[in-house]
Amino acid sequence: MLPFARVSIIGLGLIGSSLARAIRAAMPTVRVIGHDASVVVRETARRIDLCDDVTDTPGAAVIDADLVVLCVPPGAMGAAAASIADDLPAEAILSEVASCQESVIAAIRAVLPSAPLVPAHPVAGTENSGPEAGFATLFKGRWCILTPPEGTDPTAIARVEELWKRIGANVEMMDPAHHDLVLAVTSHLPHIIAYTIVGTASDLEDVTRSEVIKYSAGGFRDFTRIAASDPTMWRDVFLANKEAVLEMLQRFTEDLTQLQRAIRWGDGDTLFDHFTKTRAIRRSIIEQGQDDAAPDFGRHHE
Repeated sequence: MLPFARVSIIGLGLIGSSLARAIRAAMPTVRVIGHDASVVVRETARRIDLCDDVTDTPGAAVIDADLVVLCVPPGAMGAAAASIADDLPAEAILSEVASCQESVIAAIRAVLPSAPLVPAHPVAGTENSGPEAGFATLFKGRWCILTPPEGTDPTAIARVEELWKRIGANVEMMDPAHHDLVLAVTSHLPHIIAYTIVGTASDLEDVTRSEVIKYSAGGFRDFTRIAASDPTMWRDVFLANKEAVLEMLQRFTEDLTQLQRAIRWGDGDTLFDHFTKTRAIRRSIIEQGQDDAAPDFGRHHE
C-alpha cells in the first residue's frame, strides 16, 4: 500500500524537482502537484512535465493533498506555511526539507500550530539549482533525517519514512536541536569555509583572477563547486542555524590556530598526526557509500 495518494510540493528547485521526479519514478500512481512562487519556474516545470499539475497559487496545490512538502529556503518556510494555511486539509501531513530544523519548525508552528508536522531533511544535493537541475536518483543511497517534534503521531512519521525509503533514501530519526548541530559540522561549516576561501582568492591584489581560474588545483576547484551553491538558501541557512554555526566556527578557529602554530614552529609531528587522523575520516565516508573512491573524485578527463 502506498503511503500517500496525492503529494503537493511547494518550491520546485533542486530538491523539490528531484522529489517530484523520484516519486513519479518509484510510485507512478501517486499524483504529484507542484507550485513555485516564481512564474518562470512554474512555466519551466510545465514545459518539462515535472508534475501532474503545476498550480498558480499555493492554496490550489494543497487543497486535496494528503502530504505537503515545503521545499523552499529556510527563511521562506514561515511565509510558505502561511500561504497554504487556509487550504491545507486538516488530515494532511506537512513536511519540509530544511537543513536547519529548530528555527524552521518554530516558524511553521507559529502559523500552523496543529498540523501534523514531520520534517524530513535529505542530506543530498548539488551546486546546481532550479527545476531542470533535479533528477530522480538524487536521494538514492543518501540519508534522510526525520526530525518530528515531540508528540507527533507515530503513524504520520511512519508514512513519511516509507515515502523516503521508496525513493531510495536511508532514513534516520534525530532530535531537531541535535540535527542542527550535526549539520553545522558536516554541511554548514564546510560551505562557509568554501565561500571564504574563494572570496579571499578573488580579493588578492598580487594574484589576478585569471591566474586563480587558470591554475586551480583540485583542492581549490572543489571549494569553488561548494561555493557555487544557491546564495539565497545558504544565506538563510546560516542565519537560521546561527548558534550552532557560530559554535562550530569557534571550534574550527581554535583548531586552525593550533595548526598555524605547528607550521610556524616546524612541528611536523603535529601536522602528520592531524593529517593521518583526517585520512581515516575520508576512508570511513567512502566505506559507508557516501562518496566515490575513484581517483580525482570520479571525474572524467578527456
